[in-house]
Amino acid sequence: MVQAPVDLKKEQKATLSRSRRKYGIMAKMLFMGMDSFYGKERTLGKMRLLEMLARIPYQAWEAHQYQKVTHHFENDNTVKQSEDIIEWAREAQDNELWHLRVIVEKIKEDRVKLNFFKDHIASHFAALFHHTFSRTLAFLNTKAAFKLNADFEDHAEHEYMKFVEEHPELEEQAVSQDIAKVIGDFKNWADVFRKIALDERQHMNNSLIRCGRSSEVVPLPASKEA
Repeated sequence: MVQAPVDLKKEQKATLSRSRRKYGIMAKMLFMGMDSFYGKERTLGKMRLLEMLARIPYQAWEAHQYQKVTHHFENDNTVKQSEDIIEWAREAQDNELWHLRVIVEKIKEDRVKLNFFKDHIASHFAALFHHTFSRTLAFLNTKAAFKLNADFEDHAEHEYMKFVEEHPELEEQAVSQDIAKVIGDFKNWADVFRKIALDERQHMNNSLIRCGRSSEVVPLPASKEA
């Protein structure tokens, strides 16, 4: 994960000035489905759904790599590669869970009324479908799974930065929740969402490296000395 403090506003400008990736057909279908179901407006409810789905591929990869180790434990290279993916997947899952918990706390703080069908019924079916799809893709083509995840994380990075741009009031909202301060001492909620966006960029980069697309990695900011 990106370590604070960094110039988060500068990174927001960098993200919004950078074109989105040329998404593959699977990513386009996923994003189109989310927009059709939830609408194109960026809301906390939609971000909640985004994070519900975000952890699932990492869970699928972890499970698949454990299966590989079970069957190829005598191959040192295979075991080493699997252990690398497992370690990365666990860290990413923890980070995505933090994102989800932060968004849930923000929803509570703002007293946002979630839609019963979309947020409490359909979203769980969407997660179940995404789980099945992710497990299947991890088994059939791991590199394709990493490529899809890179597209997903790039989309998430841009969505969060755009969300902050569309809600300038976040700049004035102090952060009081302990869960939001687990990663850093943020000045306001705008910085919390900018930090989440940078995490997504790192997830994208890690996915690109592991699917053989290191040349497409987007630089992360260096931490400033206190």
